[in-house]
Amino acid sequence: MNKNSSLRYLPKVDELLEEEKIVEKILANPRTLVLESIREAIDGVRKKIISGDYREENSLLIKEDVLKDALNILKKKSAYNLRSVINGTGVVLHTNLGRALLSQAAVERILEVAGNYSTLEYDLKSGKRGLRYSHIEEIICKITGAEAAFVVNNNAAAVLLALNTLSQGKEAIVSRGQLVEIGGSFRVPDVMRQSGAILKEVGTTNKTHLRDYENNINENTGVLLKVHTSNYRILGFTQEVPGEEMAELGKRKGIPLLEDIGSGTLIDFSKFGMGGEPTVQEAIKYADVVTFSGDKMLGGPQAGVIIGKKKYLDQMKKNPFTRAFRVDKMTLAGLEATFRHYLDFDEAIKMVPTLRFLTASPESLKERAEMLAEMINRSIDGFDIRVEKGESQVGGGSMPLEKLPTYLVSIGGGNLSSSKLEIGLRENIPPIIARINEEKVILDVRTILDGQFGAIEEAFAKLSKGMNKR
Repeated sequence: MNKNSSLRYLPKVDELLEEEKIVEKILANPRTLVLESIREAIDGVRKKIISGDYREENSLLIKEDVLKDALNILKKKSAYNLRSVINGTGVVLHTNLGRALLSQAAVERILEVAGNYSTLEYDLKSGKRGLRYSHIEEIICKITGAEAAFVVNNNAAAVLLALNTLSQGKEAIVSRGQLVEIGGSFRVPDVMRQSGAILKEVGTTNKTHLRDYENNINENTGVLLKVHTSNYRILGFTQEVPGEEMAELGKRKGIPLLEDIGSGTLIDFSKFGMGGEPTVQEAIKYADVVTFSGDKMLGGPQAGVIIGKKKYLDQMKKNPFTRAFRVDKMTLAGLEATFRHYLDFDEAIKMVPTLRFLTASPESLKERAEMLAEMINRSIDGFDIRVEKGESQVGGGSMPLEKLPTYLVSIGGGNLSSSKLEIGLRENIPPIIARINEEKVILDVRTILDGQFGAIEEAFAKLSKGMNKR
């Protein structure tokens, strides 16, 4: 091959800018991105010609290849970094994939509030400035039974704010077995220190008694702290003090009980054959202040919800940290819509995706897995595609021991290795996140929406087409 002749056939930037497909892209994208993509495509083909990896000497075909590369480069450049994916892992609250999916009502409320001016801090009755927390306090209190409520940007902030308000410069007594580490290497002891509270550990890793708390209460005790170990369990020779007993001790000593229950469960999941998790409604019956997440078992947007006695929450609302931790209008809109579902718990199970995923019956999952397997089977040849029993996970640091019976679609034995197949799915638009097990790609239908089946079928069809070109 004559390298010089092939290099001579490389199209010029101005020439490609006149192509109909490029003109369309200029109208839909910033011109600078289009120019960058064209120049990178030309440079890429030039390098291939010089290295001898490119065999084409036809000017029209070279131009066509450059144009195709430019469009592919532009597609990648114009894609948002934060984008939606199809979760085929079966982990319902997958932290890396954004945790809880919002209900349709929550999404619609966010869109409405985000695209318009709103009553965020405006009182329509008085025509004066209002409080952003007033929009959501009433419904939270109605559902949980709390005296007062407000929200901050996440549960770590909720715990920090509560400790700073109730125990700054004073001791916060907590069991050694509850000094947990949450995602991203954030640890409860670190949060406590940043709050200004003095950490007072009592008991042992596996056993803490009521006397351990009582014997360590003194004139500088600010709060009794109970932390639900939602992301792990200690089994065997263990004991922890029930919240009711801690609350009774606190009342006798005049010390508030702060309980962080983590996931914020409003539903009794034992009714669905799962291990019992402490519910918000149970905790608020005895605790003075309760904190929990909005984007875990609750199924809402990321937020830290604080409920409890009004006298303590009023103090927190005046804390300067509250402004640093405050939520925006979109979070409030999504959270209000999510809590509204819980006015009818049967509706919440149907409408909140997290609850719907967690309570899906094995029969319904098997039917959906068989449907997806059939769709994949007709889109790609040469693979062994089966429906198999498996287990899903709750995720998000919730119910760590709970294994949810599910049905999986396994794909293996074809011309592509499981790793290359997984990469191909991950590089698809939209990306499909799967698991690999025993050299097979696994898709768990529990976390796949019905409306995403078609996209998965198309992804396998594209992979099949690419294989046939080889």
